[in-house]
Amino acid sequence: MTLVGLRVVHEVARLGSFSAAAVSLGYTQSAVSRQVGAMEAAAGTALFERLARGVRPTAAGEVVARRAGRVLGEVDGALEEVSGVRDRLAGRLVVSCFPAAAAVLLPRAIALLGQRHPELRAELQEAASPVQLRRLRAGRIEVALVATVEMVPERDLAGLRHEAVAIPRGPGIAVSTGHRLADREAVTVADLAGETWIVGTGPAGEPQFGPWPGLDRPRIGHAVRSWPTRLGLVAAGMGITRLPGLAADSVPRGVRWLPVDDPVTRSHGSLEVVTAEQPSAAARAMVQAVRAEASRMVP
Repeated sequence: MTLVGLRVVHEVARLGSFSAAAVSLGYTQSAVSRQVGAMEAAAGTALFERLARGVRPTAAGEVVARRAGRVLGEVDGALEEVSGVRDRLAGRLVVSCFPAAAAVLLPRAIALLGQRHPELRAELQEAASPVQLRRLRAGRIEVALVATVEMVPERDLAGLRHEAVAIPRGPGIAVSTGHRLADREAVTVADLAGETWIVGTGPAGEPQFGPWPGLDRPRIGHAVRSWPTRLGLVAAGMGITRLPGLAADSVPRGVRWLPVDDPVTRSHGSLEVVTAEQPSAAARAMVQAVRAEASRMVP
């Protein structure tokens, strides 16, 4: 197996298409096909199922793509670290994210950035995705971590450089350890019927975490702004709340995170890292740190 092959398999699996992966990587479609063929020969089995429109990873393909993400994250990190030794970065960088990303992922990425570039100081801001994009366009921040394009329209990203970062854990819920669902490994949308929800609230126009999508007349127990308050109410047994998988490791004592098996929201386990069209070297280093830490998150 080769690094080029791993990168191609990872991109094909992410985009579900040889042609889309070719555009993303700057290759021809035939080159992508050859790389996939070589990787399948090395693995001794098919990695993708060819469909009428696009491709889908086989079970073996999913394993290779998942491992490839981790390997490529380490390789890209090594290259970035070598670059940092050669061209030492210094100064101040302002990076922003929505609250769920601020719980675990971005603090870890900032810590990694500090290890790679000790003279570069990253300043963290929290804001809803639409606010972040306005600040980025105004030059007040250099890197923004925003929700996926399902929540941020593609038109709002026009003229900016953005790339998806996959998160191993998808959408889920937080429940108290004494809750009837707490002993499950995963739950379905049907399991959530009749639950009392702790939901988010905030300024008009900013996306909020409400009850699980698709529930019929969900019951709202409390509407509060901050994540600690929401999780505190959950720990006290006052209801359950939606919690993205990227924040699963942040739950306090008395709370358990559970994945929800829901085909409608299954693809939401990613975020967009956004910079100016021509990002600075410091911003590129921050993006690499985010990708590296995301690849280390445990499914």
